[in-house]
Amino acid sequence: MSQELTWLALTVILTGVLWIPYMVDRCAVRGLSGAMANPSRHDKPQSPWAQRLYFAHTNAVENLAIFAPLVLILDAQGRSTATTVVACAVYFWARVAHAILYAMGVPVLRTLAFAVGFLCQAALALAVFGRL
Repeated sequence: MSQELTWLALTVILTGVLWIPYMVDRCAVRGLSGAMANPSRHDKPQSPWAQRLYFAHTNAVENLAIFAPLVLILDAQGRSTATTVVACAVYFWARVAHAILYAMGVPVLRTLAFAVGFLCQAALALAVFGRL
């Protein structure tokens, strides 16, 4: 397996487990039956950090829909360079930072982490077309 695919797998796993902390909070705030009930406007609000982590998770899912195909296209093309490996690794760590900073409520650094991830996606897109 290429290093890019390894970073993709780690990113998929990260995205797949980001929901766990905010669901633990939901159970703590609403109880198990409340957490499993259908959402309602009258639900007790979750902790602010959990609400932010929910949005970070949603953002991670949305961006995975861009990152994953780029990595898979590069793999199908047989393209793997030091730049693509670094872009994938930095993307993963930018997503980790984004989720943590978002949950902590640190807006400027959160946005910078997102921007770093976007630049990594842009680098991969350029590599798909042989421009990097």
